[in-house]
Amino acid sequence: MSKVPLTVTGAEKLREELHRLKTVDRPWVIAAIAEARAHGDLSENAEYDAAKERQGFIEGRIQEVEGKLSNAQIIDPKLLDADGRCVFGATVEIEDQDSGEVVIYQIVGEDEADIKNGKLSVASPMARALIGKYAGDIAQVQAPGGIREFEVIDVRYE
Repeated sequence: MSKVPLTVTGAEKLREELHRLKTVDRPWVIAAIAEARAHGDLSENAEYDAAKERQGFIEGRIQEVEGKLSNAQIIDPKLLDADGRCVFGATVEIEDQDSGEVVIYQIVGEDEADIKNGKLSVASPMARALIGKYAGDIAQVQAPGGIREFEVIDVRYE
């Protein structure tokens, strides 16, 4: 399996989720299964079926998170020597050349992406267009309405 790029913050969030799944969710679902078993006939016990389904989801998510963490390549943008270039983990301020709108994005791993909070997936067309650019460069992005141009105003490593 290939390495999964993650920021330090993204890796920490995955570790927190894994800890919660193992110490809170897993024991809770085990108790729910035990309680449903105590109600008798399992063949017509909806509580038991729901708890078993939830257990399957939790165990699957634990395996998924453990896999991502074991294959993670944790990148701290503050430690990169990128000479002002836009790279994974960088925070980029860009201006839409048509509308003049200025937005700030951090380029993060796919699991961390949250466009509403300014977290842009490294696999997105926008991030692919920005990678390698310097402040003052123009990035062209293929959008559904045609090619859009964005000027890179600033690149920071936070």
